[in-house]
Amino acid sequence: MKTDFKFSNLLGTVYCKGNPLFTPDGTCLLSPVGNRVTVFDLINNKSYTLPFAHRRNISRIALAPRGNLLLSVDEDGRAVLTNLPRRLALYHFSFKGPVTALAFSPSGRHFALGLGRHVEVWQTPSTPDSTADGELEFAPFVRHRVHFGHHDTVQSVEWSTDSRFFLSAAKDLTARIWSLDPEEGFTPTILAGHREGVLGTWFSSDQESIYTVSQDGALFRWEYVAKPGHAVDGDLPEDQNMSLRWRIVKRHYFMQNNAKVKCAAYHSGSNLLVAGFSNGLFGLYELPEFNMIHTLSISQNDIDFVTINKSGEWLAFGASKHGQLLVWEWQSESYILKQQGHFDSMNALAYSPDGQRIITAADDGKIKIWDVQSGFCIVTFTEHTSGVTACEFAKRGNVLFTASLDGSIRAWDLIRYRNFRIFTAPTRLSFSSIAVDPSGEVICAGSLDSFDIHIWSVQTGQLLDQLAGHEGPVTALDFAPNGETVVSGSWDRTVRIWSIFGRTQTSEPLQLQADVLDVAFRLDSKQIAVSTLDGQLTFWSVSDANQQAGVDGRRDVSGGRKLTDRRTAANAAGTKAFGAIKYSADGTCILAGGTSKYICLYDVQSGTLVKKFTVSVNLSLDGTQEFLNSRNLTEAGPAGLIDEQGEASDLEDRIDRTLPGSSRGDLSRRKARPEVRVTAVGFSPTGRAFCAASTEGLLVYSLDHALQFDPFDLDITITPANTLEVLSECDYLRALVMAFRLNEKPLIRRVYEAVPVADISLVVKRIPIVYLARLLRFVAQATDETPHLEFNLLWIEALLSAHGRYFKDNSGSFSAELRTVQRAISGIKADLARMTDDNIYALDYLLSQPIATPGLDAVGEMKFLAHGQRHSRDVEEEWIGLEDGEDK
Repeated sequence: MKTDFKFSNLLGTVYCKGNPLFTPDGTCLLSPVGNRVTVFDLINNKSYTLPFAHRRNISRIALAPRGNLLLSVDEDGRAVLTNLPRRLALYHFSFKGPVTALAFSPSGRHFALGLGRHVEVWQTPSTPDSTADGELEFAPFVRHRVHFGHHDTVQSVEWSTDSRFFLSAAKDLTARIWSLDPEEGFTPTILAGHREGVLGTWFSSDQESIYTVSQDGALFRWEYVAKPGHAVDGDLPEDQNMSLRWRIVKRHYFMQNNAKVKCAAYHSGSNLLVAGFSNGLFGLYELPEFNMIHTLSISQNDIDFVTINKSGEWLAFGASKHGQLLVWEWQSESYILKQQGHFDSMNALAYSPDGQRIITAADDGKIKIWDVQSGFCIVTFTEHTSGVTACEFAKRGNVLFTASLDGSIRAWDLIRYRNFRIFTAPTRLSFSSIAVDPSGEVICAGSLDSFDIHIWSVQTGQLLDQLAGHEGPVTALDFAPNGETVVSGSWDRTVRIWSIFGRTQTSEPLQLQADVLDVAFRLDSKQIAVSTLDGQLTFWSVSDANQQAGVDGRRDVSGGRKLTDRRTAANAAGTKAFGAIKYSADGTCILAGGTSKYICLYDVQSGTLVKKFTVSVNLSLDGTQEFLNSRNLTEAGPAGLIDEQGEASDLEDRIDRTLPGSSRGDLSRRKARPEVRVTAVGFSPTGRAFCAASTEGLLVYSLDHALQFDPFDLDITITPANTLEVLSECDYLRALVMAFRLNEKPLIRRVYEAVPVADISLVVKRIPIVYLARLLRFVAQATDETPHLEFNLLWIEALLSAHGRYFKDNSGSFSAELRTVQRAISGIKADLARMTDDNIYALDYLLSQPIATPGLDAVGEMKFLAHGQRHSRDVEEEWIGLEDGEDK
């Protein structure tokens, strides 16, 4: 089994904090998700997460005007410069303080940032295509100038269109105008007049006006004019030039039921102002007349950030409390994107049998279905009234079962997306585990309140039986893949194997040394794996109930120290255990995750640790540090746990709305220090990927991670120029192999589309076996992305005809590629069926219309139709006579 799994995508969370950002072409949206950045392609309906990770949550991101450089800064001021098209981290740098505002100049040569009370201007690092000699700088971050003057935190920085001036807004109730370089006759100007902190300030399109917005809902328009009464028809005497200055010419107020303005954005091209309020409303206004276009409520809590794309058509909103990310098209008043992650921690996950969807269940009572290819949540079920603890697929893949603390087991139809069956126990129980018969006819559930296992019939919904035998709460259940037995694990330190379809429902108890956390069946139904509270993994034979192997995973799972730990991470192994285990698709390895920052992959036969995956390096989470800094330990305890909310300058930030006397805290408020842990793991049915439900979201690790440049069997003669030269000589097979060795997708597509139709079968027959998987995967992707329908189908037909026997004999290694081909062909079939269904009515209508003959008047057309009817009758009589003659 291949174990070279790499981080592929982050699902389950779409926005945490920071500013969402549109790309310059306006088709993609960048969203800070914890310490990573996720890119949402709004045109192709896909998303991907950049592979780099910060050490803390990201607070600000900015994109160069060309869209090639992404600058992301975390809460501590540490920045990562990334090549966005290549998804490569180029440089790490520290600004030595929290960055509260960040913006690139329109020319792309500088960027300005708010660093506390200061505004700093830095030169943009050069790229190979931006310099004449193509060289890179050794120290790319060079500070150009530092501007002092604000007396409180800078909240916004905005550039003029010519990149000569920029504006800054701060909490000190003022906005200021700065110049990039010293300008003759210009001095930095203060724009004062607001009564609360200024959130944003912008230049108009002609740069003759400046708009400022404050938290109390005041919008001021500033112009460079003289005092009222000094100007006559716009002409000023020489001695009155000193009266020219930036003055307020218009005041507008747009408060919404005493709600504070939390964010604002301005689009100079269309003169649109968007303001987000603390009550979840946003307003859209047209300037300079300040006409309200519309308002809309999109959340129940604060809207933290808003941004507008380059064309001014789409508005993006981020609300951190509920993890919401929305893209709104204001002209059609419709959502382009509407995504929300789980509000509380995820408890369970399940792959669909085809591996294309992942189901997540969380403590917020919601069940979400995520598409693996696009990364979007496609359906959310909210019928459960309490936390959902377990979810399981029927083997056919169209039915999903979920267990909840509200005392119900629900069955969901994933074709119509509805709840069609509810299972309950005679008494009120909180179910914690679930198992489904492979045929989908029987469902079992265990509870923490009762020690029995409940069994229902899916067809009738009736309770069939209650299995008694455990002396503690049942924490884990799993059905054998062959459907003969059920294994259950309990806190009474036993695992029982039940034969529920036999005449005597006997159970074979297996005694363990600690409480059972999870159990899992191998796919051949001959072995079970058990995880216990002492960090042990044991493997048992189902037929003779003997232990076959064991793994002591306490040292492997240990790692990471909480702020309150009195022992080092190495000595705190007694508190770590694997809470979730899952066998791989071939049964040779087992994946384990638990209350630590590590996911371990073990070889079952040898009991060795094959690979260790680090879930997160985010220091904003508790349990990711190996060593604690003694400087952060104070007399009152760790500095990270001291509540500094009461020292905030704003009244809204000082108010404490937590419930008194509640040990868990306010359930409507996120914890300040969440703990890193893995609550569930799952292998894809193809074996090419696995996912883990962690504190940060749903992490997907894959073998099919798409690298921009992954050379394969490369030598010095393989270059794009040589490949195109060979293609011009009509040596298509050699050109295709060279393109695959370079593994550059645009080059592969160019060679692929240049192959004549008549030569496709010859090229496919002679292609080396080592390139078959790459070619099959590329053809399947081209079927989804390119409009060449018949051309792509000819390639697929040639591949299956020439190498079908090899694919069948090696179906395990080609399963992912064949599933991709199957999905592409099924999509084509569905599209053609939909198109023919639409066109059949149009054809019926056209055939039912009378035939219009050119050059005939009404009388002539009637004669023509009558002649046609007489001719058809004669033909019919001839056929009748022919049939009569044959009968004789």
